[in-house]
Amino acid sequence: MATLYTEQSKNVSKTWLLMSLFLVIIIAIGYFISYYYQNISILYIFIIFAVGMNIFSYWNSDKIALALNHAKQIKKEDNPMLWNTVENLAITAGLPMPKIYIIDDPAPNAFATGRNKEHAVVAVTTGILQILDKTELEGVIAHELSHIGNRDILLSTVVVVLVGFISIAANIFTRSLFFGGGRKRGDGEAGGILMVIGIIFAILSPIFATLIQLAISRKREFLADASGALLTRYPEGLANALIKISKYGQPMKYANDATAHLFIANPFGSRSRKISNLFSTHPPVEARVKALLGK
Repeated sequence: MATLYTEQSKNVSKTWLLMSLFLVIIIAIGYFISYYYQNISILYIFIIFAVGMNIFSYWNSDKIALALNHAKQIKKEDNPMLWNTVENLAITAGLPMPKIYIIDDPAPNAFATGRNKEHAVVAVTTGILQILDKTELEGVIAHELSHIGNRDILLSTVVVVLVGFISIAANIFTRSLFFGGGRKRGDGEAGGILMVIGIIFAILSPIFATLIQLAISRKREFLADASGALLTRYPEGLANALIKISKYGQPMKYANDATAHLFIANPFGSRSRKISNLFSTHPPVEARVKALLGK
């Protein structure tokens, strides 16, 4: 019978499998572009550029996410209740005390970011502080601390960077087909077939990359829900918090696609309900509550 522990193990394995697919896509796009231009150095440039983007995001992802959402750092005296909640749960989880930020926004939401557990951040909106009681807030904070403990905060950053890079690479390749410099028809039937495959792959790869990003985000949310419930030993708290958050229909003031997957709930509010579940960064609240309560 499946338990919270087995679900965590499954989700971690699937997440790393999906991450491997990103690397395959990058290498494949780089190969097809290098083949088209008969220049293997293009493939090396792709790999080096991808690594460079990952390094940049490793050191700056938290700053970017916080700035995009207009989050402000607080001290203990600014909100003792929130500070104590985070501190107590961090001690329970065996994690260093993260920095705490508040977003002035009536939409209830929260997210965690940072490059590792020693440089982590937990951000919550003013709206979530207003509508949740103590046990519900503990559930949300435990969920975010679980993202830190499970190393999701770095993983989510790498996914965003790779998705962006794949989209840019595919766009460069498809645009290059309208200009000279590539292989000609005289290169043979095999070369022509390979180029057709490359064109199709370059067109579809951004779509595949986005779908993989959404799948990883969903797995991360289920895993963090499970880990958060284990941390508080009270899954009803997080379940009730998710239900309350889902009832708020308005989007966040600074909601954007770049950081949407970081939040505990979709920051676009009711707009997400008009989109197929396939293209949602978050699994349905009903499914998450059901998993938490075992119903």
